Amino acid sequence: MSQHIKTPIIPTRQTFAKQLGAHELNLEGICVFAAIGFFLDTDGYFKDDYVLAPGQQYSLDEKAIVTESKPWFDWHYSPRSISFKQALNEFSQLFETIIREQTFGKKVILPISGGLDSRTQAAALQQIGADVSAYSYEFDNGYNETTIAKKIAQTCDFQFQSFKIPKGYLWDRLDSLYSCNGGYSDFTAPRQMAFVKNYESMGDVFSLGHWGDVLFDSMNLSQLSKQEELDVLEKKLIKKGGLEFAMALWNGWQLQGDFKTYFRSRLEALLETIKIDDTNAKLRAFKSKYWAPRWTSVNLSVFESVKPIGVPYYDDRMCELICTIPEEYLKNRQLQIAYIQQRAPDLARITWQDQRPFNLNNFHKNKSPYNLPYRISNKLKRVSMSLIGKPYVQRNWELQFLGETNQRHMKKMLLESSLKNWIPETLISKYYDHFYNHNALPNAHAMNMLLVLSKFNEAQLHGEKN
Repeated sequence: MSQHIKTPIIPTRQTFAKQLGAHELNLEGICVFAAIGFFLDTDGYFKDDYVLAPGQQYSLDEKAIVTESKPWFDWHYSPRSISFKQALNEFSQLFETIIREQTFGKKVILPISGGLDSRTQAAALQQIGADVSAYSYEFDNGYNETTIAKKIAQTCDFQFQSFKIPKGYLWDRLDSLYSCNGGYSDFTAPRQMAFVKNYESMGDVFSLGHWGDVLFDSMNLSQLSKQEELDVLEKKLIKKGGLEFAMALWNGWQLQGDFKTYFRSRLEALLETIKIDDTNAKLRAFKSKYWAPRWTSVNLSVFESVKPIGVPYYDDRMCELICTIPEEYLKNRQLQIAYIQQRAPDLARITWQDQRPFNLNNFHKNKSPYNLPYRISNKLKRVSMSLIGKPYVQRNWELQFLGETNQRHMKKMLLESSLKNWIPETLISKYYDHFYNHNALPNAHAMNMLLVLSKFNEAQLHGEKN
């Protein structure tokens, strides 16, 4: 029996189908995954995999093979001649309407950071009188982000819990995490997995702030040529060390041509689908069409494995609104800042993490000489902590990969598994050695990807046995 599916502008989850072709590994697509941390467009692990694209109407046959597709939405940039005040009023009304629809009659679970997206949600939830249980987490020996989050929650009169991300939690949760994201993302990015057991009793529905920082900001770029836009995309997409790792896989598998040319041609073809002249609006649309559904959305499954989710910035109406807002109103998070200042001025006076120690009212002072006292004291604190054996932690892989116990788990997954049956053993050993015995930072992304590929390989073997 045939199926008809209409995908949202930004889907919250991947929908898998099939396309005609051999059921064999999509090695070129896996190389792209290795470089940027997510699969491009409709790619999957196998050549006959097909992940439904956003903003499309599909017909599938009884074997779930795509027989027809046509777009129902195309990203565009059609700025209206409106005042900033009108744009703010439209955003305010729509944002609160969406959040009210997603949370009405339910206790809301709100993850709070020190940034703007969740703070904007907090202001809206307070405005509509929602029952909220908020939480935040931070790295052990990292920046004390929960301090800001706690102030936001207290100001809004929300319940609040704080968590510290523990060292080595990953290994006990690896199977569960793989069952959530299917190996379509690395395993250290979804830090929420560390506390997944705590969420069950916190409320009825998550309100998540994903993608607000993309929709409600501008890259502040001048008008660029097509080739310059591709250069910007490449730089933003490719993870540190990702290009080298992808090239090593490409060469190890002896694929035709070269990875850089293949990747550039893929990006160029996808960028051509965005019929927008303005560079900033065009790149925002590219990220929303190809990045959000295959990267940001993948790990929403961790939240959704516990409770239903609401993602207000993903709402089709919000995406449609953004296409009509003048770019100048989106620069530097103006709309979100003005919304918070208007609806919850007390929240505007709390430190903005990205601009610390300044807040939403005075962050323009985050420059010399105003920020020198904070920068000096923060530097001294980090150095002193490092001297007593507690280096400043900024990334989750530092807690999940480094140290003797973590290394033992990693060795088992990479060097003592059947991963070497399809990834050259010399390549695995090289990255393992460089990460643990030389310089961890430039090799961390490769280790993340190797771990995912190892888990994928393990799942395939298990499936064959069954």
